[in-house]
Order: sequence, then structure tokens, then C-alpha cells
Amino acid sequence: MTLPAAPEPDSRARINLEWLLRLRWGLLLGQALVIALAAYGLELALPVPVLGALLGLEALTNLAVRVWLPRGRVTEGTLGKLMLWDTLVLTGLLALSGGTHNPFTTLYLVNVALGTVLLPARWIWGLLAFTLTAFGSLFVSQDVVLVPGLSRPDHAALMRLHLNGMWVAFAVAAGFIVYFVQRVTRALGAREQELAEARALHARREKVASLATLAAGAAHELSTPLSTIAVVSKEVERALAAAGTTETVREDLRLIRQQVDRCRDVLVQMSADAGQTTGEAFHAMSLGRLVEDSLAELSGVERVKVELPSELGTWEVHGPPRALARVLRGLVKNALQASAPSKPVELRVVARGGGARLEVRDSGAGMAAEVLSRAGEPFFTTKAPGEGMGLGLFLARTLAEQLGGSLELSSASGQGTTACLALPAGAPSPRSVAS
Repeated sequence: MTLPAAPEPDSRARINLEWLLRLRWGLLLGQALVIALAAYGLELALPVPVLGALLGLEALTNLAVRVWLPRGRVTEGTLGKLMLWDTLVLTGLLALSGGTHNPFTTLYLVNVALGTVLLPARWIWGLLAFTLTAFGSLFVSQDVVLVPGLSRPDHAALMRLHLNGMWVAFAVAAGFIVYFVQRVTRALGAREQELAEARALHARREKVASLATLAAGAAHELSTPLSTIAVVSKEVERALAAAGTTETVREDLRLIRQQVDRCRDVLVQMSADAGQTTGEAFHAMSLGRLVEDSLAELSGVERVKVELPSELGTWEVHGPPRALARVLRGLVKNALQASAPSKPVELRVVARGGGARLEVRDSGAGMAAEVLSRAGEPFFTTKAPGEGMGLGLFLARTLAEQLGGSLELSSASGQGTTACLALPAGAPSPRSVAS
């Protein structure tokens, strides 16, 4: 069993490429607006058909990448090549619309900045070198005689374009950099959060597997000596009774047998708790049947007020039936123990978010914040010795998450505690706790 791996390079590159495509569409729209404004608003002599063709080529590239993306393998090289192509197209646009006088040469910086975020070192330096070369080529191309049919703005028009567009160019470049970097960072942060949650879930499953192994081993190793102690103590009690030994001695022997029986019960309970969901098949189970099985043979069930709407009673959840019933029974039992003997316990079933929530509320004293923060840790309990091992909430949360749901606790001192077991509708993929 291995820890969940870090996001694959293809996965990270795919996220980056999706955001890069969005940025490219934004840049494409911005470039089209700027060209239209310069040509028809400022009435600069620009080769609009050729510039439009370059923008169309860029749009076709975007569409081709979008079509290829779902089935292609995305690498850092894919991003690097696409950004080199963007630099080349930008150079063509600038060369035909003012060259070095065009204030939108700052868009070169957008590509370099994004490359620093998205690409490894070798690609970053390669992109920087290519960008510097492309930018430098503008100084050469502005002296090249254009083919017939193409023209450049004169010097006065170029200066007017430069002065009027500096602020706009800076705003566009800075805006795209901030937007893209912020969105990529947020997407990667969400991915890291998913990874942390997967690792936490994996750790809990490992604990459950360890508990099952420990319980099985302990039950196997201790069953024989405990049985021997029980048999021998019984025989000794009979022999002492025949010999007329005092009742006090025989009472001590009976205490020994009681403690041996208690040890057996603890082993059986730990083995059942830890191994309940391991290997049990997943089946559909109605909420009505789940509530009925959970409350069956539960001491103090007459104090439980069940609120189960008839339309929800037939809803089905999928999972290991005995484990689900045991989890809900444990939550109700905890609530009964936390409440005074004369106080009721509420069990409500409500529909929420396409699934079902089973809410168990007690009438007890509630939990302090520091206790609530630790509730659900394995072997943490506030019960008296012998009343619990601190595994119930831990195993309940593990099973709920295994099924795609959750277990949430809310409490405040003097206001009781509410345990909410959320179970999704539909059939999740069965995943063993120890897998």
C-alpha cells in the first residue's frame, strides 16, 4: 500500500494548458479590438487583412488544441511550444503595426512571465532567448521594404499610437498576468487540497487496517490463555467450595472469571468494530430498514424519537449493511449515554444535496471546543473506563468517507451534541477500507 502520488506531470500541465487557452482567447479578443481601434478609430494605415489573417491563424490554433486536448498527452513541452508560437505570431502582428513603436510590445513580457510560472528552467530560458530575438527582429524589420499592397503608419502616426497606447498596453499586459497567475495558483491550490485530503483519508484507512490486523492477532493469541484462565478458575472455585473455603475467596475467583469474560468481550468488540467493513459486500439498503436495524436490540430505544418522512423511508443507500447499521447504532448509543435517563434523543432523516442526512441529537451537556476538535481520533474517548474504546466515531467517519459521504459533529457546552451522518444517493464504487 502506497501513499497517494503527487499530481502527475500530465495532470498539472493539462490544468495549465486549459488556463493558457483561456488567456489566449482573451489576448486574441484584445488584439482584435486594438487593431480595429487603431485602424478605424485613429485611422492609422494598417494592413488590416493581413493582421486579421494572423489573428485567424491564432484562433485556429486555439480550436485545434481544444479539440486535441481531451485525448492527447499534455507535457511541459506542449506548453513551451505553444508559447513559442504565440511569441512568433505576436512578432508578426507588431512588425506590421508599428514595430518597436507599438506600445503593445509589452505583451512579450506576458509570455515570459507566464512561462516562469508554467515551464521548467530549460524552457523558461529558451523562451526568454527566443523572445529577445523576436523583439530584436522588430528593429531590423522596420527598415525592410514591404511588398506592394502593404504599408506602415508614418512617423507621426507611430508616435501618436505609442503615446496613446502606452497606458492601455500596460493595463492589458498587467491585467492578463494578474488574472492568469491568480487563477492558475488557485487551481493548483485546490489540487493540493485534494491531495492533502486523499492522504488524510489514506492514513485513516491504514489505521483501520492496522486495527483489524491488531484485533485479529490479539483475539487469536489471547483466546487460548483466557480460556485456560476461565477453566482453571472455575475448577479452583469448585475445589475450594468442596474444601469449605470462605465465601470471600470464592468471590475473588468469580471476579477473576468476570474480568476474563470482559477481556473476551473487549477483543470481540474491537475485532468487530475494526473489521466490520473489511470484506463485507456492498448492497442497496432503504433508509427505513437502516433505521430499523440500527435501533433493534438497542437498550433505551424507547427514548429515541425518530423523525423519518415516509417519502424518505424508501430511499436507498449503498454500502455494507451491517457496518452502516452498526455506525448509526453507535451514534444513537453515544447520544443515549450523553443524555440524562429522563431526556429524549432525536434521530432525524432529512434530504440534503441529493443525498440523505441522518442527524442524531442528544440532550447532554455538550462538548468543549478542545474536546470537539479531537472527537473522532482513534482511542480518544471521554467515557469512563470500560464504556468505550474511542473507536466508534473514528470508524463511523472512515466508513462515511469511504461511501462518499461525511460525518460532522457540532456541539457547544450546555447545548448538547449533534452528529450528522451524510450519505449520498446512488451507488458509489465499493472501495475496501484496507485497500
